[in-house]
Amino acid sequence: MTADPRAPQAARNLDLDRLLAHHKLMWRIRAFEEAALRANTDKLVLGAIHPSIGQEGVAVGVCSNLRTDDILASTHRGHGHTLAKGADPTAMMRELLGREGGTSNGKGGSMHIADFSVGMLGANGVVAANIHITAGAAHAIKLRGEDRVACSIFGDGAINRGPFLEGLNWAKVFELPALFVCEDNGYASTTRTADMTAGKGPAARAEAIGLPAMEVDGNDVVALDEAVRDAVAAIRAGGGPRFINAKTYRLTGHTAADPDGYRARDDVAAAWKRCPITRLAQTLADAGVRGDQLASHERDAIEEMDAVYDDAKAAPWPPLSRAFADVQDVGDPRNGAY
Repeated sequence: MTADPRAPQAARNLDLDRLLAHHKLMWRIRAFEEAALRANTDKLVLGAIHPSIGQEGVAVGVCSNLRTDDILASTHRGHGHTLAKGADPTAMMRELLGREGGTSNGKGGSMHIADFSVGMLGANGVVAANIHITAGAAHAIKLRGEDRVACSIFGDGAINRGPFLEGLNWAKVFELPALFVCEDNGYASTTRTADMTAGKGPAARAEAIGLPAMEVDGNDVVALDEAVRDAVAAIRAGGGPRFINAKTYRLTGHTAADPDGYRARDDVAAAWKRCPITRLAQTLADAGVRGDQLASHERDAIEEMDAVYDDAKAAPWPPLSRAFADVQDVGDPRNGAY
């Protein structure tokens, strides 16, 4: 669609079709997360669920600039990243419930959700471990002479772990086609990251290793989309690794079971007003997009994910015959097998 000619000049320069797609995708992510939380309440998901409500802008701003054959490695809070990379939400929800037809046949679950068909190597329950995986994938891409990009999205708690230094250093030494994105929500689980992080933060550490780095408001999808687009283009052109620190805020507890009593309620309430969906909706409204069109994105997303949840609940369990499939067996080490 085109912008309303009566809108301000800045609004008329927006790619409204792209931003409408971003708005719709963010609502789909939020609705999926709400359905996942409902599955946890219904005791159909007994493991940890780490919702990304409030952080949808990072998933969309990053993954919308990746091709299907680009590689993505995520964190334990990876549902939004996986959906934004192009995974089927029905297969994702079946995976969370451990059902037949899940993205990993029900064996990965929430914290290890993966979909190789869209380049999603997997979420990871080990903080910062996906940084190493991304560096390895990027090195393989370079050795094969491909123009693909490997992207790692990790939280700000990861910058205080060894893989951050090791992975970024390796990527820079070998000028690998890697994009490192810190999804900086200000908390490492229940601890303020700033209280446990020396120096000037993630971007400064990346710059010290030699990576071009920038900090972006991760709740401003327009700004993040542009920053990631430029970074990916530079990487794909052979410019080596890049680093983006995307500032955001999760609006729920660390997990579905976290009562979130460590944050002031006023802070959380204020954050809801500047969440990425609300901010993009205002930008689109200012550009002349009708309110009913924006409201339809929320309604359609909820209807879609309600159907996804119903499907997953009705799906059968995987057959017992598959229990040991995908498990490597080299024999009993007591018998000399190694």
